[in-house]
Amino acid sequence: MDAANLLLDARRTLQTMDALPEALQPTTLDEAYLVQDAVAAAYGPIGGWKIGAPTPEATPLFAPMPKAWMAPGNAVLSGPRWRYRGLEAEIAFLVGQDLPPRETPYSRDEVIAAMASCHPIIEVLESGLTDPANAPRMSMLADVQMHGGFVYGAPVADWQRLDFSQERVTLAIDGAVRVERTGSNTSGDFLRLLPWLANEGAARTGGLKAGQWITTGSWTGYTLAQAGNSVDVHFSNAGKVTLAFA
Repeated sequence: MDAANLLLDARRTLQTMDALPEALQPTTLDEAYLVQDAVAAAYGPIGGWKIGAPTPEATPLFAPMPKAWMAPGNAVLSGPRWRYRGLEAEIAFLVGQDLPPRETPYSRDEVIAAMASCHPIIEVLESGLTDPANAPRMSMLADVQMHGGFVYGAPVADWQRLDFSQERVTLAIDGAVRVERTGSNTSGDFLRLLPWLANEGAARTGGLKAGQWITTGSWTGYTLAQAGNSVDVHFSNAGKVTLAFA
């Protein structure tokens, strides 16, 4: 697939582009998803899915996440792959039991019960696009929605009891708080994303599988870091997670 190859080459060589050529631009979301799948597959097995929505009413968008791009907290990220270094504070879930496609939709309670654990994470945004946040939407979506990987913190105890609408989060770079917000996931009630992915997303995902991760959208917008920076994300009740760029 020519569009996927161009994005892969741009990521690998750091010879970025402003957008996919017009003739290769996806014109529908399904076409963008086909490019996403080809880009992600080049990096090995899929370890899960990133999902989010720009507003509480919007239909979610989702993309595959390569397993090779996932790391535990306190990771030091080094090498030429880290160019853009966009940062987002998020909440992620580790799937504990398979949720295969089925005719009767899974209920919200069923899907939440299938999650083994909940974790604070830092998603790192990377792209073959020079300025992915301002690139044409279909180019950005095709490039696995700017996904570059994520670092996860310890599991959150009794997370089902948390009132996430009151959850406060800070994102700091080198000890200086850059973003501080409360109840700020762009999806609103972001737990709605889990049953949506298990049901409406199943035709593409083949169903959710134990051991996969699900990230659920930014609480902090995105903030750019530089080489040598350390990054700390701290949720008031959902834990903290740290990474550093070499």
